[in-house]
Amino acid sequence: MHHHHHGHGRKGHGHGMPHLGGPRARRGEVPAAVLALLKEGDMHGYQIIQEISDRTAGAWSPSPGSIYPTLQLLQDQGMVTSDTIGGKRVFSLTETGRTHADMIPEGGPWAEFTAEAGPEQRLRESFMGLMQATKQVGTVGSPEQVDQAAEILGDARKRMYSILSGE
Repeated sequence: MHHHHHGHGRKGHGHGMPHLGGPRARRGEVPAAVLALLKEGDMHGYQIIQEISDRTAGAWSPSPGSIYPTLQLLQDQGMVTSDTIGGKRVFSLTETGRTHADMIPEGGPWAEFTAEAGPEQRLRESFMGLMQATKQVGTVGSPEQVDQAAEILGDARKRMYSILSGE
C-alpha cells in the first residue's frame, strides 16, 4: 500500500509548478541582465524586458513584476539612476553600476539560455529572431526602412560566407 502511494506522489510531481520565466531565471540573473543591457545604452523598463526576451529568442521573458523591483533595487544600491524623459522613466548606469556591468561575463546572463542549446539550435533561434524583426519591418516599415533592411540582410549573407572563407 505504501509503495503505491509513493509512486503516485512522484508522478504528479512538478505538475502544479508554474514555469516562471523560462528555464531558470535565477534571482541574480535579472540584475545582471539589466546591468548588461544598460551598459549598451539607456533604456525604459519595457525596452529591457523586450531586449531580454529577444536575446534569448523568447526562452526567457521576464515579467514587469520582476524587472521593475530589480530596477528599484539597483537604484537603491546606487548602480542605476533614472530620469523621466517625455513622461517615460529612462534608466541608466551610474559609475558603480558600470563597474559591476564590466564584471559580467561576455554574452551576459542570457548566454546560458542560449548555451543550453547546441550550436545549430542557437543559430536557428538567432535566425528566427532575425526573421521576426524582418517581418516586422516589412509590415510597419516605410519603403526606405524596407530598403535598409534588405541591405542589412544582404550584408549579413556576405559576412556569413566570409566567416567560412576565413577573411
